[in-house]
Amino acid sequence: MEIFSRIVGTGRAMPGQAVTNAQLVKQLAASGIETSDEWIRERTGISQRFIASEGINTSDLAAEAAANALQAAGMSAQDIDLIILATSTPDMIFPSTACLVQKKIGASGCPAFDVQAVCSGFAYAMATADLFIKAGKAKTALVIGAEVFSRILDWTDRTTCVLFGDGAGAVLLAADSKPGILGHRLHARGEFENILRTPGTVSHGKATGHPFLTMDGQAVFKLAVQVLDSVAREVLADVGHQVSDIDWLIPHQANVRILSATAKRLGIDESKVIVTVGQHANTSAASVPLALDLAVRDGRIQAGQRLMLQGVGGGFTWGAVYLQY
Repeated sequence: MEIFSRIVGTGRAMPGQAVTNAQLVKQLAASGIETSDEWIRERTGISQRFIASEGINTSDLAAEAAANALQAAGMSAQDIDLIILATSTPDMIFPSTACLVQKKIGASGCPAFDVQAVCSGFAYAMATADLFIKAGKAKTALVIGAEVFSRILDWTDRTTCVLFGDGAGAVLLAADSKPGILGHRLHARGEFENILRTPGTVSHGKATGHPFLTMDGQAVFKLAVQVLDSVAREVLADVGHQVSDIDWLIPHQANVRILSATAKRLGIDESKVIVTVGQHANTSAASVPLALDLAVRDGRIQAGQRLMLQGVGGGFTWGAVYLQY
């Protein structure tokens, strides 16, 4: 009997109150940085984002999202056989943020580890969890994308600081004989590592190198649209499906221009694209599970529908997971 990984619960967590463009513009102006609500909206589609206050870490948001996913699934932390957490903003160098989440939710004993693929992290984590379940090594997997990107932003660079936000999303995958995850593809091209990165590190008790996010926006846009199109088609070809079989496209929420261009290139009507970047901004590895949970809870995503989840980000990495909900 073929084993599938099915989503049985989703959850999300946002820190504090939303920070609107108007509020952010006012805060930046106090530091001599000029921008506007119109400038941000026109280029990104972002109207607000959530910023974690001091003392709120990635593991806190991840644990809250995990608890919400467990509640949605009607399961307890003791039911979890595996925890994979995708993040580029871990609480500390080690142990992994996944282990900290395991402690916070009371899921002791199961394997727990982090995946670092930046904005593609959730796709990488989902694919990894799926392989564990299909191999019979886990029956229930908690997969989380969580970030506090506000901690690695240069708040004097208006081209990047207005783009990102903090948050977490989680899903519970369970082994099932009914179709769930149908296919996935993951890729990386390290030769493009310089177009999106945070090249700082910690050495001899000091932060060395550049500790803030840097991005070549035009290069990222061009490559992102190209690979999001190609990876979706690869996964569909693997399972013998067509673009027309996709009920909902849930790409990484970087900006509306990338989302729109990807949909157009694939030939998917924009009404079938889940878009949350306006509400959450770019939350890196958290963006896809955040969008997924929102669309599940507002009733857009229904049982039996086919979803294409996509990530693309620093590395340069990209991937897609195609599933039946």
